[in-house]
Amino acid sequence: MSTAPRQRFSVRLGLSSPVDDGLYEGVPAHLLAPLQAWIENQFDGYHDFDDSMADLICVRLRYIRDSRRSAVDQLASSKDVALLDVVDEVLALRTEVDLKGDTDGALEFWLSEGGSAYKVADDSTGLELRVDPTVSAATKATVEAASNEPSAGSASMHLDLAWRAAYGLHPDPVRAYAEAIKAVEAAAHAVIQPNHKRATLGTMLGEIGNARSKFSTAIVAAPSGDPIAVVEAMMRALWDGQTSRHGKQTPTSPETVEAARAGVHLAATLVQWFVSGTVTRKP
Repeated sequence: MSTAPRQRFSVRLGLSSPVDDGLYEGVPAHLLAPLQAWIENQFDGYHDFDDSMADLICVRLRYIRDSRRSAVDQLASSKDVALLDVVDEVLALRTEVDLKGDTDGALEFWLSEGGSAYKVADDSTGLELRVDPTVSAATKATVEAASNEPSAGSASMHLDLAWRAAYGLHPDPVRAYAEAIKAVEAAAHAVIQPNHKRATLGTMLGEIGNARSKFSTAIVAAPSGDPIAVVEAMMRALWDGQTSRHGKQTPTSPETVEAARAGVHLAATLVQWFVSGTVTRKP
């Protein structure tokens, strides 16, 4: 379903002004009842959730229980961001206990139709920011490709964690950026420094600088005749952009959400290039 439904009949007749149907952060009034009903539906016995599951979610979210109300009622009466926290935790717990069903499809229907800025994650483990489908699909394809390439090591896991930390309900930009760097380190290790057990993005950049003639890419070399220059520049931008890597006398500046998301997309491109063989090491 589209998050930008057609304009109202009265608008099409010219009897009223167009309504802004941009994405809504938090829980707008028109989504409050559907999301609360969805939560209640999870504990109706049909989906194998019971009161103990509701109690567990209350504990995990550090909710102070009202003894006069059931845990389910307390969860379902949440509002605003607290309501999104409950939805996110219900999805996570359902995954933990391996409950199958189409309830996440019903949830995504309401979120999409209601123009929510959030969507159900592809693996149904929680909520994440709604991103252009083409962009998210490309990153997820890279995660899958890396998981099928032994030489990429743990690149798939790190890139997936980076995406979750960058676009989850409560973004963690510092972790997102760190995981993005780890993803590139894992994917590039076998190509750039295969014999260096403790290689980092920094040492790999040093290797490229000292022996750039050893590397080539599928991209036609620039007039300078240096085909690895583009990859080096991308790796350098990712490495130098991490502002929280080391402590020092001056205050440490954590990465912003914007920087972290940019870093994740940059990392995804680099991982894809190394996994696909776009960057190679000469014999």
